[in-house]
Amino acid sequence: KGGRKREMMGGYMGKLLFVDLSLREVRDENLDEQLCRDFIGGVGFGAKLLFDRQKGGVDPLGPENTLSFITGPLTGTPSLFGSRYEVVGKSPLTGAWGQANSGGDFGPYLKFAGYDGIFLTGVSEKPVYLFIENGVAEIRDAEQLWGMDTAETEDMLKGMLGEEVRVASIGPAGEKLSLISCIINNKGRAIARSGLGALMGSKKLKAVAVLGTRRVPLADKRKANELRRRYLAEMKAPSGAFKHPTVESLRKFGTIGNNALFIRAGSSPVKNWGGVGVNDFPNAAAISDVNVLNLEEKKYGCYRCPLACGGLMKAGTEYTYAARVHKPEYETATFFGTMCLNDNLESIIMANDICNRYGLDTISSGSTIAFAIECYQNHVITNKDTDGIELNWGNHRAIVAMTEKMARREGFGDILADGSKAAAEKIGNGSEKYAMHIRGQELPCGDPRGMPSKAAVLITGAAPGQHMRGSVKWVESGLGPADVEFPPLEKLTYSGKGQIDAWMRKYYHAVEAMGICLLGDWGLTVDSILNQLTAVTGREYSLEELLTVGERIACCSQAFNVREGLKPADFKLPERVTGNPPLKEGPNANVTVDVANMVEEFFDAMEWDVETGKPSKKKLDMIGLEGVAGELWAPDKYPSVGKRTG
Repeated sequence: KGGRKREMMGGYMGKLLFVDLSLREVRDENLDEQLCRDFIGGVGFGAKLLFDRQKGGVDPLGPENTLSFITGPLTGTPSLFGSRYEVVGKSPLTGAWGQANSGGDFGPYLKFAGYDGIFLTGVSEKPVYLFIENGVAEIRDAEQLWGMDTAETEDMLKGMLGEEVRVASIGPAGEKLSLISCIINNKGRAIARSGLGALMGSKKLKAVAVLGTRRVPLADKRKANELRRRYLAEMKAPSGAFKHPTVESLRKFGTIGNNALFIRAGSSPVKNWGGVGVNDFPNAAAISDVNVLNLEEKKYGCYRCPLACGGLMKAGTEYTYAARVHKPEYETATFFGTMCLNDNLESIIMANDICNRYGLDTISSGSTIAFAIECYQNHVITNKDTDGIELNWGNHRAIVAMTEKMARREGFGDILADGSKAAAEKIGNGSEKYAMHIRGQELPCGDPRGMPSKAAVLITGAAPGQHMRGSVKWVESGLGPADVEFPPLEKLTYSGKGQIDAWMRKYYHAVEAMGICLLGDWGLTVDSILNQLTAVTGREYSLEELLTVGERIACCSQAFNVREGLKPADFKLPERVTGNPPLKEGPNANVTVDVANMVEEFFDAMEWDVETGKPSKKKLDMIGLEGVAGELWAPDKYPSVGKRTG
């Protein structure tokens, strides 16, 4: 009483919300400033708090698994590309660390509603939604919303709570616990990977709705706005980042702009990873750049984004989707298009809209349908299995029909609704060789045969199969940080490239923790990111400190997996994807990727044990994770770390 109010660092609202859905209780917890300094936000907060507070071995669909929505300090601020938020939890799909990231404007509005993050445990007896308004949280009945798609849910909640409310929700796929289900905000921005829609559905949580008028406190408001104007002007300059071919394409076409180029170059998977683009998919231009733009009604951008790489489409003519459904992204077009040899663009838009409405990961959905097509073509399954749907390569009507069945868990769609690994286990008869996944998570684009270091990226991340993670190929393409000098790559052994992969892992973990979009980051230098972080938070970080933050995040999420009993050998790429046997034609002909060597070199660079996956005790102690080291290296002496849920 009468004391001085504690001041948080800028960029943070200063509160985390903890929700027990079993008890229908909500409580606030002041945000710890040391946590902010050491882990920044977003995935950093998630990795540290879930390791500290959630015991190992919990049921991914049980009450003890924590579902977390977390922002970064730059989310909702003047900082360029500060639109993102993270969702983390133990993945129902893989049983490992799960995380996914989304844009739109839900993340900023969560902060405007008064919170930096939400941590939910328990299971509600009945469907509910969480409503947060200006620092007050309430669990409300959602039985009238249960069964609605994500667009209907958002419209209903806006009608009930006001047009300014922002909504993240699951559709029927998440309600029915599809292991490849996702969470959707803004009717088309997806928390897609790791099956976190199923985790939300298991809690009977239909939606989180946020409404607020608060503004994110800034350490130096004038400087933060000045830096935004300055860096935006530099990007738009004749020699600026917006003139980089990839960034220029993003601004004009979105992520789908280079589909045809990537297919020809061997960077995109074709025919369930078994084909060659130039031979098997000659009409790639039909689902790329100008042809996509011709069907676009208007551009779409996330919160205050100068790239605006998204798009809203014109109403369909061949297919019956409404105007202003979201434009498919590159990965979506690849998996419903290239992977299935489907060059009908409207069918891809339709499949994308089905996934957005029902809440399905488009990468996993398209990949699982490609798996089913290959099974059908090889007579592993027949018309009797597929409800009469002829799953032939390029049959776009069959692809859309099966997507609808997956979304509803109807007929053969119920077999496919948990992804290709689970489907192969049910189908049997040798079908597993056609399932392209890592521990249940379908692979994203980025063919390791064309960019070998991508192999290490895909299987060494705590959440396997993440598509927005840098590899050496990014540096080769000029998409790494503009003011960091790397040795000439052609002169490096893989050991040297392993060091770069480790550097980039740490760097992008830290950038993601800030709430910055990794696509936008291509247009920013390390210095510009650090300057914006300082203007917002009031705390200066060196590049070395930033990398240490990223290393803490990587080590905590890796330690989460170690505690779950997972080893590096549990994360394997399908042999076809590594060129075993190699393709006979095309740009990746005769390429076989030495994955084992790459993984060993990466683990060596990170100082993690390649057999157990454990980060070394010396490394953990060095970066201030003594508690994590205690649990991993002396479990009898240190039976627990911090508080626990459950």
